[in-house]
Amino acid sequence: MTELLKKEYIEAHNGHFQRLNLRMLKGTASKWNQLCATHCVSCYILGFPAPSPSYLQGEVDVLRWLFGRGDILRLVFNSPPHFTGKYLRNFIICILAAVQQWRSEGRIAVWLHIPILQSRFIAPAASLGFCFHHAESDSSTLTLWLGEGPSRLPGYATHQVGVAGAVFDENTRKILVVQDRNKMKNMWKFPGGLSEPGEDIGDTAVREVFEETGIKSEFRSLVSIRQQHTNPGAFGKSDMYVICRLKPYSFTINFCQHECLRCEWMDLHDLATTENTTPITSRVARLLLYGYREGFDKIDFTVEELPAVYTGLFYKLYHKELPDNYRTMIGMH
Repeated sequence: MTELLKKEYIEAHNGHFQRLNLRMLKGTASKWNQLCATHCVSCYILGFPAPSPSYLQGEVDVLRWLFGRGDILRLVFNSPPHFTGKYLRNFIICILAAVQQWRSEGRIAVWLHIPILQSRFIAPAASLGFCFHHAESDSSTLTLWLGEGPSRLPGYATHQVGVAGAVFDENTRKILVVQDRNKMKNMWKFPGGLSEPGEDIGDTAVREVFEETGIKSEFRSLVSIRQQHTNPGAFGKSDMYVICRLKPYSFTINFCQHECLRCEWMDLHDLATTENTTPITSRVARLLLYGYREGFDKIDFTVEELPAVYTGLFYKLYHKELPDNYRTMIGMH
């Protein structure tokens, strides 16, 4: 469409940091010249400071497990308040020229983040081939696949994670159960709810139990995981439902009147045999009964924190208890 007047790369000593600064040739549309004069169209990669005002900033997306480093650009569109609808055409020119440049460099995909107050720029981006990837409360993210064949970009998160706490008192053989207030069938179940972003499963179980029942507890193990697809309660997406075994540290119930109709300590055997419960609650109650009688090591998945492949990050691994001689094994046959 037009040629570039300036193409500047700044490479850091390790070769991973670079800044791409694009300015269009003088003599194009006057609106475009006005835009360049005040809002230099730039893509700042991996933390380089902006030398001038800009409305399009970004970084190389690090999807090394799927693509080579530097193949994908992640952009954030953040126009100033006076950047009104008259600049829509300039936005199209800017993106179109940048896309041509990125194709010539071998980039294979672009993420475009648009704040909700700038949503009027979504339609122009869509006219250039961008597609919705996901939306959050304050922004939308669009993608443009530049590589060959169908897009290989990973989809947005399609699962929700629910966590329940099976609070079992081994001294009395009683287990904490609730009945939801707003259910058509008031069946006994374990208190629980959705895990928050960045929240560990055990922490979710402890928090939800306290919020619903007033009982303080401690995480002991993971007992079961349910996987369900096309869940109506998850907008038709997939659902993971985790049940944890908890140890109580208080026993006086003060349940949430808004969420729960009833809450009580019930004999574990009674819960395992009653018909007034959900199938998963019944099955987990029988697992707990088996663990209580034969040893919880028969059913427990314990947790251990291990270092991730990404420097400075850690993850939680849940598995059956591993004997010490296998944890430290060297040259065993």
